[in-house]
Amino acid sequence: MAKLDYYEVLSVSRNASGDEIKKAYRKLAMKFHPDRNAGDSEAELKFKEINEAYDVLKDEQKRAAYDRFGHAAFEGGGPSAGFDFGGGLGDIFEQMFGDMMGGRRGGRRRSGADIQTQVVISLVEAFSGVNKTIQVSSRVNCEACGGTGSEDKDKGVETCPTCHGAGKVRAQQGFFLVERPCPTCHGTGHIVTHPCKVCHGTGTREKQRHLEVQIPAGIEDGTRIRLSGEGEAGGQGVPAGDLYVHVNIELHDIFQREGANIYCSVPLRMTQAALGAEIEVPVIDGSRTKVKIPAGTQSGTQFRLKGKGFSVLRSTSRGEMYIQVMVETPQHLSKRQKELLEEFENEETDLKKSNPQASGFFAKVKDFFEGKN
Repeated sequence: MAKLDYYEVLSVSRNASGDEIKKAYRKLAMKFHPDRNAGDSEAELKFKEINEAYDVLKDEQKRAAYDRFGHAAFEGGGPSAGFDFGGGLGDIFEQMFGDMMGGRRGGRRRSGADIQTQVVISLVEAFSGVNKTIQVSSRVNCEACGGTGSEDKDKGVETCPTCHGAGKVRAQQGFFLVERPCPTCHGTGHIVTHPCKVCHGTGTREKQRHLEVQIPAGIEDGTRIRLSGEGEAGGQGVPAGDLYVHVNIELHDIFQREGANIYCSVPLRMTQAALGAEIEVPVIDGSRTKVKIPAGTQSGTQFRLKGKGFSVLRSTSRGEMYIQVMVETPQHLSKRQKELLEEFENEETDLKKSNPQASGFFAKVKDFFEGKN
């Protein structure tokens, strides 16, 4: 079945920015996460497609290769197996035409397939760092045959007569010399004559594993953590692939994070804003701090609390915390409260002094209707 276009999978345009791709991925990943769709095979498939698409489009070099070559750029084991992007696009051509150019690079050692999963943490866990236990389903070396695929660990495995143990064959196609996995041994380099009854000669079997992931303090939403050697087993003599854990951070009810800074909106009663007050606000580390509100504070005013913000990754420092006050107009007033406010209104003598913004605005409105503007 043909693969879907990665841009269509994430529902973004081909010229979408990195932030747009990240937001689209996060929204879809949360929607189709297996924990929220237990037993739904379609949601599980969709989740895998979303992660595969994001793995490519979030990386500038992989995205450039995909835009130019499409899915052909990653044939042979997923987004990280077809080509090595560490050296840029130049390596792509070297891997494609290396044989024709004399094979300048040494052969790459095969390994099991890389796999990926997702873990969701709270904002507080992202602040302090946390160890999470995740469940991963992957292929591991068969214990019955030791990964050989043979019923007899010491016998029953012969060198492939087609590739002579190389695991790959070469064929001339016009001007090019093409190298492919051996069709006889499927790239293993050997043939099992007496297959293991447990793994049926593959050398691997499916297994549920529980792994612990260390998530550092200050981690960003969408960060990918690599666990080396925790991917799919490759069989006898072949190292396992890697496991990539995508970290998603849940939204918080009180705090909003932007980098190392924390923002918090605090409602104020009208009397507190007018007369001044001292309020107590929470801090992301679980402590509390007091903020002095000057008399006459306007709605939207920000107060900066130095060093009360978010953790900085791989550092002991912290960002800033910003408190933004929102003055709340009282509702459902009693008869007496209404009388007091009417008295307050009647006592008003100098609007320009007590309400400068309102008086200034309505002065401009008056000039507008009188044609002075």
